[in-house]
Amino acid sequence: MPNRSDPPPRRKGPAGPGRTDRRPGERPGRPDERGPRPERPARDSPRADDSADRRAGKPDRAAGSDRSPPARTGRRPAAKAPPSGPAENMRIAKAMARAGLCSRRDAERWIAEGRVRVNGEVLNSPARDVGPRDRIVVDGRPLPTAEPVRLWRYYKPRGLVTTHRDPEGRPTVFDNLPPHLPRVVSIGRLDFNTEGLLLLTTDGDLARHLELPQTGWLRRYRVRAHGVVTQAHLDALKDGVEIEGMRYGPIEAFLDRTQGANVWLTIGLREGKNREVRRILALLGLEVNRLIRVSFGPFQLAELRPGETEIVRRRVLADQLGPRLAADFGLDGPDDDEPPAPPRRPGRATPLPDWELE
Repeated sequence: MPNRSDPPPRRKGPAGPGRTDRRPGERPGRPDERGPRPERPARDSPRADDSADRRAGKPDRAAGSDRSPPARTGRRPAAKAPPSGPAENMRIAKAMARAGLCSRRDAERWIAEGRVRVNGEVLNSPARDVGPRDRIVVDGRPLPTAEPVRLWRYYKPRGLVTTHRDPEGRPTVFDNLPPHLPRVVSIGRLDFNTEGLLLLTTDGDLARHLELPQTGWLRRYRVRAHGVVTQAHLDALKDGVEIEGMRYGPIEAFLDRTQGANVWLTIGLREGKNREVRRILALLGLEVNRLIRVSFGPFQLAELRPGETEIVRRRVLADQLGPRLAADFGLDGPDDDEPPAPPRRPGRATPLPDWELE
């Protein structure tokens, strides 16, 4: 009978640390958990050489190569700024106008003010050609990618300034445009308290061309003014007037109706000078209290509501410019890529009631 203090007899079985019948190369433990022992590499193999190098403090070497990898410095190389030049070689002022920043004339002024850099160099002359590999920076920002030439009709509400930046901090037209519009410039301007049709385009050259008096397009306004006037007084404006040394060209003026102490007029002019309508009517003793631009050349305000925009089809713009100018602005191609007009805001389909002449 065995003594209880004696150790228990060793069990014999296929698994256990006491096995002595292992096959050559088999590691101890359960056969389903441990595989065969990996063979050590020979001393003349690449792995053996690498191990020896690591023990000696040498860098790893790739097989068949005698070069060591570059040491890590812990600092990534600075990313090179991508080019922002135009798709083809052109003058810097033209590239800025095509990008919708400004007209060529304004671009030349910005260059003279030191606001433009090309490849890190501040320009002081617009006599510089740029291309796709150039990096152009205006006011610290890369030149935007040029958009296709497009035109929108926009109903400018009262209380907005037609500028990108206002020193007085007043709200601007471009801060209140619908979000689907790209970067655009205005064709001419409307005063802070003037509302109505404002044309917007992605091309500064097109804006400059259409706002020039030489284009000959008639700007038509509906005006409400306080005071009394007759049609005979308005007819005297057809040959133009001179006010404080400023000459204003021929003016079309018609008396539409009298409403209490106010009169409603239709005014047509072709120059569009600053505050022209207000100054001319002040000469007749009238004080303008509402001014709405209803058309600019062939483009009409029509059913637009304040703050709404509508794109002008490219073929319509090309027809108005003529074949030569349409080709210059790239408008003579197919109209297939014209973006769809965004849906109108709900509840805004009813036309305006006779320009709200109340």
